[in-house]
Amino acid sequence: MYMFDNRITMENRPILEEYLNGFDYRTSGLSFTSLYMWRDINHFSWQIIGDYLCISGISHLELEDGIILPFLFPPLTRTGVYEPQKLHETLHTAKALFESKGQPFSIRLIPMHMLDLVRHSCPGEMRYIDDRPNYEYLYLLQDLINLTGRDYHSKKNHLNYFKKNYEYEYVPLTSGMTEEAMMFIKEFNDRKEVPDNERTLLEMEARAMEDVFRNIENVGYLAGAIRIEGKIEAIAIGGRLNRNTITEHVEKANVEYRGLYQAINNEFCKSVGANFKYINREEDMGIPNLRKAKLSYKPVKLIETYIVVCKEDYAKRK
Repeated sequence: MYMFDNRITMENRPILEEYLNGFDYRTSGLSFTSLYMWRDINHFSWQIIGDYLCISGISHLELEDGIILPFLFPPLTRTGVYEPQKLHETLHTAKALFESKGQPFSIRLIPMHMLDLVRHSCPGEMRYIDDRPNYEYLYLLQDLINLTGRDYHSKKNHLNYFKKNYEYEYVPLTSGMTEEAMMFIKEFNDRKEVPDNERTLLEMEARAMEDVFRNIENVGYLAGAIRIEGKIEAIAIGGRLNRNTITEHVEKANVEYRGLYQAINNEFCKSVGANFKYINREEDMGIPNLRKAKLSYKPVKLIETYIVVCKEDYAKRK
């Protein structure tokens, strides 16, 4: 369900990054590495409307009455400035385009620090809905590298157990390791017992991962893997979010090795720690165990996100 004319490609990367870098958005989804990684699964497309670049997508995890609906990311500015009247025109043009295709209009994944921009451009028109499952977790890299203090006692114990009991090596993950990495993904997915609809999503994700592995250097991903007895058993893949923050898009490990998740996280953070101050480990999707795990690493900040809908549309749905 592509809403706009243009796709996320390497060819149009320069224009996308001109807008993605035009403002401090702070959310992982508004980075080229994330958009490229999930472009096919989430049907990302874009179009310049007025002064702003608009990106649309879908989420397979957020259904409305069992139906997957498209949404609009916050419109992107190239200049670092948002003019209320011009943003108003862009949003209403995008809304009309959604409706012309028979789709309801909403803005999703809009960070809290951008809400006033929408309020000033559309006074009294919008309803703002807290989107806790999509809050993103921001950590100090040095906290995750050092794991000092009582808060990290359990993490340090698991990590020390892993280091004491397994011979391993952490290596940069390169495109030349694609076949090996895909074997890891296949075995990782085969170990999961999930319903058919989730199995389909895993297969879609696997296809996305293969494309990512083959284009690690082209896209500029920062990635690493842990080998045990010469075999990949964990991977981490991230990308630059802004000048002092990296986003970790993917982290997977073989749970049969105690402490491996702690090890891949720690090694990945050490590998990028000289270049960044913070790491954004993305959202928990409302999954209780994932939320517990992400909170256990003691984020320094939660990047709050919201859903924005027109009041008149919200009233109709109710």
